[in-house]
Amino acid sequence: LYSSDFLAAVEQAISDGVDVISISLRSGEIPLYKDPVAIGSFAAMEHGVFVSSSAGNEGPGLGTVEKGIPWALIVAAGTIDRKFSGILSLGNGRTILGWTLFPGSALIEKVSLKYDEKLSACNSSTLLSKTAPQEIIVCDNIDMTLDQMDSIIANSTVAAAIFISDLPIDDELLNGVRWPGIIISSKEGQSLIKYAKTTTSPWASIQFQKTFVGSRIAPTVADYSSRGPALSYSGILKPDLMAPGSQVLGAYIPSIETARIGNGIILSSDYALLSGTSMACPHAAGVAGLLRAAHPKWSPAAIRSAMMTTANPLDNTHSPIKDNGEANNPASPLAMGSGQVDPNRALDPGLVYDAGPQDYVNLLCSMNLTRNQMLAIVKSSKYSCSTPSIDLNYPAFIVLYDNKTKIGQMTFRRTLTNVGQGGGVATYKATVTTPMGSRVTVEPKTLVYKNQYEKQSYSLTIKYRRHEKEEVSFGSIVWNEVGGKHSVRSPI
Repeated sequence: LYSSDFLAAVEQAISDGVDVISISLRSGEIPLYKDPVAIGSFAAMEHGVFVSSSAGNEGPGLGTVEKGIPWALIVAAGTIDRKFSGILSLGNGRTILGWTLFPGSALIEKVSLKYDEKLSACNSSTLLSKTAPQEIIVCDNIDMTLDQMDSIIANSTVAAAIFISDLPIDDELLNGVRWPGIIISSKEGQSLIKYAKTTTSPWASIQFQKTFVGSRIAPTVADYSSRGPALSYSGILKPDLMAPGSQVLGAYIPSIETARIGNGIILSSDYALLSGTSMACPHAAGVAGLLRAAHPKWSPAAIRSAMMTTANPLDNTHSPIKDNGEANNPASPLAMGSGQVDPNRALDPGLVYDAGPQDYVNLLCSMNLTRNQMLAIVKSSKYSCSTPSIDLNYPAFIVLYDNKTKIGQMTFRRTLTNVGQGGGVATYKATVTTPMGSRVTVEPKTLVYKNQYEKQSYSLTIKYRRHEKEEVSFGSIVWNEVGGKHSVRSPI
C-alpha cells in the first residue's frame, strides 16, 4: 500500500461523507509530516471526521507506539473475559477447565491416562509413537509447549495430550493445538500428575469447543500492545485508551486457512479468532460512531474526550487493570491510556475537552517544523502560527524527563465544556491521585457552570523529582459532579 493510495482513500471517504474512519496501518518510525496516517487524519479531522488508529503490536517495551498523532484516537489492545476451553474430567471425579481451540469435536471418553517421566518432556515423536499408543499423554511444563505440540502432531498414535504450561495464552499457542489436546496450568498439573502416578488404572475424558464468559479477570493490557511514549510525538500521552483486542471473533475470508487438524487437514471458516490492536481499533471506532449518532454536532475532539474521560481504569474485579507485559502489575497510562472504553458512560460524559484545527496547528507551530513540513500536514496557508503552544487542550497529561533532570515543574492549562444533559447548572470538584515522587496542584479546585456548553478553565502544575530507577509513575485528576452522576477522569 503506497502513501498516495492511502491518502486517496481518505479523501474519497471524506467526499463520501463518512463520520468515522478506522485505520490499522503501521507507519514506521517517521515524523508526523511524513506519516500518511497523520496527514490523512488531519484532513479528516478538518472535515469533522473521527479517526481511530491502532497503537501497534510491538509491546511490551516502552516507546513502541509509533503514532503520536494528536488529532487521532490511538487505541491499545486488552484481553476479554471469554475463555475458549476444554473440560478435562479425571477418573477420581475431579474436573479441570483448560484452554484449547482444537477445531473438532473429538471423542475422548474414559481413555487411559499416562504420565511417564521418560516421556513427559514430549519432545520426541519417535519415543512417543513407540510407548504411548492410544493413550492420553501428560506433557510437563518445560516452557516449550509449541515444540511439544509439534511432536504430538507428528505422532498420530497418541489419542490426546494434556500440556502443562504457564506460558501466556496467545493465538500462536492456542492455534498450535492441532491434535486433541488441552492446556492447563502447572498448579492444576500437580493434582493431575499425582492422580496419574497414584492410581492403578488412571483415565480421563476431554470435551472440546467450550466457551465460558466471565470466567477470567479482564480486561488486562495485552503483552503485545505497543506502549508509549509515542515515537513520532511524545508530548501527548499515547495510547489514548484501550479496547477489546485479544481473541476477538470476527468475520474472516472463507477461502483461506483458519485452523488445522494434524499436519494435513486444513480447515476454513467464515469466522476466526484474531488478536491485535487492529481488533481493538474498530471497537473504538464503533463507539465513536454511536457517539456521533447521539451527538451529531460534537467535534472529533469532543467525542475522543468523552471516550477517554469515561474509560474504566478497573477490571471486572474492581481492581486496577493489570499489565500482562509487566508481570501483571497495575497498568500505567503508557500501556492503557485512560483505561477500557465504556460506551454507555461515554454517551453522557458531563464535561469534554474540546479542540479544533487551529489548536492542533498551534501545537505544530511549537515543533520547529519548516514551512514545507508544516504544509505537508495542514495542506493550506490559511492557518496562523501567531500563538504557538505545546499545551493542547487534551484529556491527559504527560511529563518527560532525562537522566540529567533532578527536579522539574510543568504547568498545563485546560478548558472543560459543559455538555451535561441536566439543564446546564452544575458544580465540579477536583480529586487528584498524585504520581509517586510528585506534587500536583490544581487551580481552581472547583468549576461552577450555569449554562450548558459553558466553558471553564483550570491549571494543573506538576512538581516532580527524577526517579533513580527511571520508573514510570502515574496518577489522575478526576472532576466529580457535586450531587450528580458525572466524573471526568484524566490520567497523569
